[in-house]
Amino acid sequence: LRLQHSGRYRCEATLQPYLSHWQETATASVTVQGIPVSGVSLSAEPPEGQVAEGDRLVLSCSVAAGTGPLSFSWHREGSATPLATGSRYELDTARPQDSGSYHCTATDGGTAAASPPLRVNVL
Repeated sequence: LRLQHSGRYRCEATLQPYLSHWQETATASVTVQGIPVSGVSLSAEPPEGQVAEGDRLVLSCSVAAGTGPLSFSWHREGSATPLATGSRYELDTARPQDSGSYHCTATDGGTAAASPPLRVNVL
């Protein structure tokens, strides 16, 4: 069930072979309520954001609840613009300057929530 399924519905039935006889129910109004985005979490591979210089780092963002479709953005402490979009952020070759505090934000177009920050250390 999606938000766009909200509307007015009714049921009609015909009795065969008497196609001119039909029954119609009263109209029912259905409103689908959205669930706000919540429980945003961030995970890292390798675990805990500890990565050797030159190795690959993958950060993944997930939500516990929220009415889709969801979109994601990635942020690093000290940067005003998002680093990327999507539920994953990948650094193919981690460098010391990639160290820092990262978080993701999830939105459903109406509500938004951010993950707790994760400290990435490039060793």
